[in-house]
Amino acid sequence: MSSGGYSLRATVIESLLTTKRPDVPPRVVLRNTAAVILPLGIGVATGHPAVGLGIAAGALDTMFSDQPGPYRQRIWQLLLASLAAAVASLLGFMIGDQLIPMLFATAAFGFFGGLLVVFGTDIARVGMTSMILLVVTAASPTHWIGALSGAALIFSGGLLLTLFSVAAWPLQRYRPERHALAQVYRGLATLARQQAHDDADVPALTDAMTTLQHTLLGRHHAHGRAMEAFVVLLELAERIRLELTAMAELRTNPTVHAMFRGDAARVLTAIADALEAGESPQQASRALQTLQASESALLGSGSQGDVLGTHIHALSGQLAAAVRNANWAGSRGELRASAAETPLPASLRGDSARATLLANLTPSSVAFRHAVRSAICLSVALFIARKLNLPHGYWLPMTAAIVLRPDFAATFNFGFLRVVGTILGLILTTALLHVSPHEPWAHLALMAVLCMAFRYLASAHYGIAVAALTGTVVILLSFEGVNSSDAVMDRVINTAMGSGLALLAYVMWPTWERGRARAGLADMIDAYANYLQVLTTPDRQHDRRDARTAARTARTNAQASIDRMRSEPATPLHLLDLANTLFANGNRLARTAMTLEALIEDHEPMPEPSELNTFVSHVADNLHAVATSLREDGAPAETPDLRSLQRSLATLLSMADDKQTAGLLTRVTDRLVDNVNTLAHIVARSTTAKTAG
Repeated sequence: MSSGGYSLRATVIESLLTTKRPDVPPRVVLRNTAAVILPLGIGVATGHPAVGLGIAAGALDTMFSDQPGPYRQRIWQLLLASLAAAVASLLGFMIGDQLIPMLFATAAFGFFGGLLVVFGTDIARVGMTSMILLVVTAASPTHWIGALSGAALIFSGGLLLTLFSVAAWPLQRYRPERHALAQVYRGLATLARQQAHDDADVPALTDAMTTLQHTLLGRHHAHGRAMEAFVVLLELAERIRLELTAMAELRTNPTVHAMFRGDAARVLTAIADALEAGESPQQASRALQTLQASESALLGSGSQGDVLGTHIHALSGQLAAAVRNANWAGSRGELRASAAETPLPASLRGDSARATLLANLTPSSVAFRHAVRSAICLSVALFIARKLNLPHGYWLPMTAAIVLRPDFAATFNFGFLRVVGTILGLILTTALLHVSPHEPWAHLALMAVLCMAFRYLASAHYGIAVAALTGTVVILLSFEGVNSSDAVMDRVINTAMGSGLALLAYVMWPTWERGRARAGLADMIDAYANYLQVLTTPDRQHDRRDARTAARTARTNAQASIDRMRSEPATPLHLLDLANTLFANGNRLARTAMTLEALIEDHEPMPEPSELNTFVSHVADNLHAVATSLREDGAPAETPDLRSLQRSLATLLSMADDKQTAGLLTRVTDRLVDNVNTLAHIVARSTTAKTAG
């Protein structure tokens, strides 16, 4: 889509044509499909299709809670999803024929299910699953014994899927951790091959690093001696990232720079391969020997080491340590020493669930507004379906629950693609059922293929995945005696109505990103300021990783905010231009800050440390002032003249004994002033333009 503004036509075309690379491993597709197909097949074979249908439905509804991560986290998410599905099903079975109680139930499940978005996508799926099961089971009310039996079958389906998900735990206990590490080290290898950064580069660490930190240090991280090696590899990845960034930013000795980065890329790739395969890093050891030989040849005499030497030696040592720890994390498995408990960095730790929910019980919260929309939309959809006596009317509230999202772009995209996918599924299912044998086993095999396609393609193209889901559900219902043609046609009608209702609910009480973009960008600048402030306190070295993580998280949130704003109608072009410009210049600032940290850590003692810390502290104060001005949309506050302070610092550095390090600091601090002054100028210009307008 063009960045020049919102276009409905461009949005529709982009939704239809944009695809992503599927990110679901084949083993996950197979085990999820098996959890759906096997109980249904056994039920049909033994003459108990209703039992198999209930278990299959439970597995199908909890399928997307089977997400990457430590086994403990996976079990917790799947059990939570299974329990929520069972409770919602029990309630739906028991009061489904009573309209008023059901409206209260949909309002409650809609509100609290929608509020779960504060805990992230994975937990939000639990809320959506409970809403779906509530309205679906309400279409088949029964007595309390039948309700308990049905809910138990659905819960059993979730348990079966959980069992399949963690079946490899005894054999491959640390597979999720190894794969998360491999992804990060492969990303570092890609970075090493780049000789310089462009403005679109991620300024701190990749998104894979955030995932890795949650995997290794989060609430549900694994416990074992090998975890020590994984945590060491995480720390080394942080340091390697800093060194590679600093080397690229300094832009000296291009020949030596290019040769050494190429050698480093080969070592990092070999480490990633060893971690992914769970083998000893023999190839990485050989690549490391080549790198160390190049290091000796290039820097041994000292003739080429005037600028890059310290960083090259530091990076070489970090790569050697990474190879050693990759060996422990591979085929040798466990370390000899017991692993100490390492908590998740403070920047990634949230408050208690209760405190988080209470903090979002305000109309200014995106999650609260989404929860209210979900409650009203789900209840209205159920009311319309009941009053109009729509055939298979539960598709209407179910679609509304699936389509309605916290932001306009996702709601529109999911709604549009759901309608398109349903129509495509109608054609696909009709054709497939026409040519396939009219036998239960043929239908079961066809359902397995469609279920695998749905699971594999859901993250690649939602419309195509919905087409596969249409066939999956229609064939599933056919085992209960529901006519396939009627089910599909009813689903098209109800899906279109549900999607339209969800979009209408959002438009009636929207949460436009343009109203929150300035705050998100200001949070990013504040996070960069906090990162710089930590660099001025040598006694807080352990806080540096937390500050980098917080900066990366704020940067990711700002990027997501810009993407959502670009996809919304009526976004002012001047605001979008301001956001894009601030974001690009924020990237430059972050890279400069990372270069400064690498210099501080690699050159001890630093020339003029007191004066340097004072200067960096003033830079952080200026950034906070810029962030405040941006957040309040007012004139920037008076701050110290950074250029004068930098010139005074440069004069002191010119008299230092360590001329090489002093020269590097002069260049980095000069660039830091340019970065901050540019951000201040952009914010001041936007305020002036608004006043003039």
